[in-house]
Amino acid sequence: MKNITLQVEGMSCQHCVNSIEGALKEIGAAGKVDLKNNSVDVSFDENQISIERIKEIIEEQGYDVV
Repeated sequence: MKNITLQVEGMSCQHCVNSIEGALKEIGAAGKVDLKNNSVDVSFDENQISIERIKEIIEEQGYDVV
């Protein structure tokens, strides 16, 4: 398992947390949103999911990965 931390803009509430963490779970990644630091810690299998796909999933929810 690989662990990364992404900086994500536009998150402000529990709905944001649920949206991102739920979308990551659907593709087989485990995400933990930190609203205070505008970040998302993600654990995933590099053989199954790419970092690019993780970024796409977050952006599809309406947030900006920086």
